[in-house]
Amino acid sequence: MLYSGGNIPEGQHLLLSLLLLTIWAAGSGQLHYSVPEEAKHGTFVGRIAQDLELQLTELVPRLFQLDSKSHGDLLEVNLQNGILFVNSRIDREELCGRSAECSIHLEVIVDRPLQVFHVEVEVKDINDNPPVFPATQKNLFIAESRPLDSRFPLEGASDADVGANALLTYRLSPNEYFSLDVPPSHEQVKPLGLVLRKPLDREEAPELYLLLTATDGGKPELTGTVQLFITVLDANDNAPVFDRTLYTVRLPENVPIGTLVINTNASDFDEGVNGDIAYSFSSDVSPDIKSKFHIDTVSGAITVIGCIDFEESKTYKIQVEAIDKGSLPLAGHCTVLVEVVDTNDNVPQLTVKTIWLPVKEDAQLGTVIALISVTDLDAGVNGQVTCSLMPHVPFKLVSTFKNYYSLVLDSALDRETVSDYKVVVTARDGGSPSLWATTSVSVEVADVNDNAPAFAQPEYTVFVKENNPPGCHIFTVSAHDADAQENALVSYSLVERRVGERALSSFVSVHAESGKVYALQPLDHEELELLQFQVSARDSGDPSLCSNVTLQVFVLDENDNAPALLGTGTGDMSLVVTQLVPWSVGAGHVVAKVRAVDSDSGYNAWLSYELQTSVGGARSPFRVGLYTGEISTTRALDETDSPRQRLLVLVKDHGEPALTATATVLVSLVESGQTPKTASRSLAGTASQEATLVDVNVYLIIAICTVSSLLVLTLLLYISFRCSAVPTQGECGSGKPMLVCSSAVGSWSYSNQRRQRVCSGEVPPKTDLMAFSPGLPPCPGSVEGVGEPPVVLDSPGKPRQPNPDWRYSASLRAGMHPEAGEVSPPVGAGVNSNSWTFKYGPGNPKQSGPGELPDKFIIPGSPAIISIRQEPTNSQIDKSDFITFGKKEETKKKKKKKKGNKTQEKKEKGNSTTDNSDQ
Repeated sequence: MLYSGGNIPEGQHLLLSLLLLTIWAAGSGQLHYSVPEEAKHGTFVGRIAQDLELQLTELVPRLFQLDSKSHGDLLEVNLQNGILFVNSRIDREELCGRSAECSIHLEVIVDRPLQVFHVEVEVKDINDNPPVFPATQKNLFIAESRPLDSRFPLEGASDADVGANALLTYRLSPNEYFSLDVPPSHEQVKPLGLVLRKPLDREEAPELYLLLTATDGGKPELTGTVQLFITVLDANDNAPVFDRTLYTVRLPENVPIGTLVINTNASDFDEGVNGDIAYSFSSDVSPDIKSKFHIDTVSGAITVIGCIDFEESKTYKIQVEAIDKGSLPLAGHCTVLVEVVDTNDNVPQLTVKTIWLPVKEDAQLGTVIALISVTDLDAGVNGQVTCSLMPHVPFKLVSTFKNYYSLVLDSALDRETVSDYKVVVTARDGGSPSLWATTSVSVEVADVNDNAPAFAQPEYTVFVKENNPPGCHIFTVSAHDADAQENALVSYSLVERRVGERALSSFVSVHAESGKVYALQPLDHEELELLQFQVSARDSGDPSLCSNVTLQVFVLDENDNAPALLGTGTGDMSLVVTQLVPWSVGAGHVVAKVRAVDSDSGYNAWLSYELQTSVGGARSPFRVGLYTGEISTTRALDETDSPRQRLLVLVKDHGEPALTATATVLVSLVESGQTPKTASRSLAGTASQEATLVDVNVYLIIAICTVSSLLVLTLLLYISFRCSAVPTQGECGSGKPMLVCSSAVGSWSYSNQRRQRVCSGEVPPKTDLMAFSPGLPPCPGSVEGVGEPPVVLDSPGKPRQPNPDWRYSASLRAGMHPEAGEVSPPVGAGVNSNSWTFKYGPGNPKQSGPGELPDKFIIPGSPAIISIRQEPTNSQIDKSDFITFGKKEETKKKKKKKKGNKTQEKKEKGNSTTDNSDQ
């Protein structure tokens, strides 16, 4: 604390300042300085930055603020050196009136982190106000008959200063009649007075002039004077006398007008007119008292005529006179001291000082949001205020200093739940009844990027027909971000990967803003049946967040591939085959087999065979199986048949529109002893091939033994491979077991292994088969109908869109397996577990129509082919195409061979010849 003024030496001044500063700082926890009033501009007050332990370089970056409440700019801080100095004139009397203590309360606020310091600057009084009397001249009328020691009250002087500067001493000019009566300090209510020491003699001295001087205790001393003009009166000997010289009254504030304060009473021993008394306020009473109180001139009753406010004045001192009506009127005097009692009539006042908004939703607990100050003009309990917040808000009030509170964060914020709060602060005093006031603080929550874009589904299934135009729109992805502004601005991109040998971006693209997915090139079902990829949605926050969604694009088949005939190993749309047939064959003899394959799927790959009638209209002795492609005799051949037959076989798929291929079979009828020759040529001019056949029975036995050995070896290798294989999790995850269902067309299945290969970007071989079987139960929830695709169930009761790669078995993929044969282990209920079926030949199983039971079908998840034993209804099926292994079947086969005749041997030779030529 610093004190300037007086004549204290500089060294003692510094020691005194340091001592007082240490005592006050230890006692109150805040900084205290002092400055004399009327100090000049720039007067040093204190090194406030050093005392607050703040670095000078931090004042500007930390937003140093000095708040002096309602005292304007009396004090200021130099931000360059951290010194608090006087900025404008300080008048203690104007600032604090006659209050014994006068201080300027300052608040120092710095940010980063937020700190609030409280500084109190005491304004020291200097002797700048002289004593002042109510008037420069006082007229007194004193009867000459007044006895000695009579006392005549005088209005003392007032000094606006305080302390020793306001300690007044009075001095009366020398005279022989009066002396000055100065009451002790503890009897301040007793007025100053003149005491008669010598009897007055109007004839000797009718008028007296005295000078009353008041001197204060300041250094230097200041004085004030009043002229006392005394007129000596004759006659009326007795002055009115009050029953009490001091009346004390406690009066509540805000009493209604007309309330009685007190009844004063005076008496006069004279009689008649000299004894009649009139009451009045003394001429020295201030206008403020006259505006609030009234005295009845007859009764002496004092009543209220104005507003009595405790906050305006706590006491009123009223001088009352009682004057008789004698020719020489005499007066009596008394004092009425009115003490105003406080009532709870002031509502607390709330002020929001500083607000730090908006508040980020990830702000730490304890973050200061606002400073709130509260004041109450009442005193005592009526002025004690407590503050509270409305319930269920993530904030709390922390008391910082006296009537100051900080609004701080108490729990975590979430802008997506509540984006702004209207916090209501209630201040309530301790009166009875208590008064309260509220103020609201709007707290806006600023968004942070804490929500990643979210898709409605983790996976979407899209169906696109093949041969689509380049750049066509196939799907639109959309993600929602719960954040706001740029944190919710979503952009889309592909998650790049390889699809086979090519990049994913060569197949599809996604619009960054709209999320529309486009196919950049025509898709080919035969090359790519399933394109699985991910689209990423990323917001524009910092740091940005993203999420992915999986798109499964199934390429639906179109009938864009005509059937391809299988002859010499390559598929052609036209084929010419030359076949030698003995004259001795009977009805049902298989002459040749036309094999064809269609690269399409479903009905587009379901082939049927038709035999075109000859131009002449003659009845041909041959027919072709509708779905097997086997050309067989309808009757025994005779001499009327032409030795050279030209058979035109039309192969047609079931697409819309249907596509066809033709095969020409040239049949030459020869004697049984002639060496059979086989020739085939294509329309493109392929060369004929001839092979000399050896003994058919010998070769047939050798072939059967060889194939049987290969079958056993294949089964052993397959079983060892399946036992040692460990399933691994592919990119698309383990496939779910697929349900085999039936409809009016038949049964269908889908190879899950194939799907896994497609997901990994590989172009799958055409190895999956679809078998139709009317005997299987229909799918749950499916509607039977011809031509309807099957429905795959991922879980009970939930249908899923069919995989476009559903296939018919039998002849659809026969040409794709030129191996020696296919093995069908006994899997599933109803199949003889002791039998194994082996299909030899070029791998073209007989094709079943919609109403026929296929000879085999695939169980999904297993590479095995189940054989369904079915008795043929006609001679379309060549039983020599199947060899059954097992104890019972083997015995039956041996017995059947022993009972054979030559005709049967000739038929078997013809069959073997035909099969061998097909191979």
